[in-house]
Amino acid sequence: MTAEKKQLDWGSLGFSYIKTDYRFRARWSEGHWQPGELVDSEIMEVHEGSPVLHYAQACFEGLKAQTSPDGRILLFRPELNCQRMAQTAERLVMPEVPEALFMQGITECIRANKAWVPPSGSGASLYVRPFLIGLGENLGLRPAPEYEFRVFVAPVGPYYKSGGLSLISLAVTDVDRAAPKGTGRFKAGANYAGGLMATQLANQLGANEALYLDAGERRFLEEAGSANIFLVMKNGKFVVPESESILPGVTRRSILTLAEDRLGLEVERRPVDLRNEIENIDEFGACGTAAVISPVGKVFIDEHWHHFFGDGEEIGPVTEQLYDVLTRLQKGEEPDSYGWTIEV
Repeated sequence: MTAEKKQLDWGSLGFSYIKTDYRFRARWSEGHWQPGELVDSEIMEVHEGSPVLHYAQACFEGLKAQTSPDGRILLFRPELNCQRMAQTAERLVMPEVPEALFMQGITECIRANKAWVPPSGSGASLYVRPFLIGLGENLGLRPAPEYEFRVFVAPVGPYYKSGGLSLISLAVTDVDRAAPKGTGRFKAGANYAGGLMATQLANQLGANEALYLDAGERRFLEEAGSANIFLVMKNGKFVVPESESILPGVTRRSILTLAEDRLGLEVERRPVDLRNEIENIDEFGACGTAAVISPVGKVFIDEHWHHFFGDGEEIGPVTEQLYDVLTRLQKGEEPDSYGWTIEV
């Protein structure tokens, strides 16, 4: 079945919600999942006692569907999103969404909204948001009696307004993100509500996003508000911060492989003492499903700005190469020797 594309200015899309035609839902109750279905209404009916409203029993994922030059619709490593949602659900005492149901939800939703998938070469993609929430009559602090797994999609442009591979800035504020042994490494909705103030404070400093240090000592680099961090040191090593509070990003995991395999770089996964190592950083980058790869020109910490490659005015060669090879794979513009993409 073919679908005529919606009449949108694909190249001018921002990263915001656009209602599409269908979404997928499935309910869990009395110990099992009911069959899922496509629905056309974007409105959910939620009981006022639902734990999602009072105790933030909610988690979500984010991935993108892209159109290849030959017209195929591709997803990038969706099984990792499914695994991460299962890990988060376990941490929040929620039922696991089986992989078959997860894949059914995202593929059926994409196919039903095929007219909203941006064409190849437009610079846009179809963002896919699976989420799981605790529902039902409740008052005490306990897991929900029912749950809903839901998927909706929306065509989007670049996450940052500058678009494409453009320099951004980050700022360290006085707001902590996640404590050790907490929920930082899980994609729980409450983590993001807790970060809203940090983002607001970073914006007031002139930065695009907040940058977090560890909550224990406020020394070690963790991640940005909506993206993981990677570094290219002046000695040529490719470094990603390690911490039990860092979200295990799909993009982060992928660029580690690409940095080693395709660029031939020596890769290190280790704690990064930002203040003591900042002068040794050549390229500073952010990566994630929404952000893709975003070069960071400068970081605000301890009341002043630190600039990176090209005095913060240029995009470093490693960051640019990683962006090129990653996006070509995601869009089906070159053969995928890793088996990372699947056709919807």
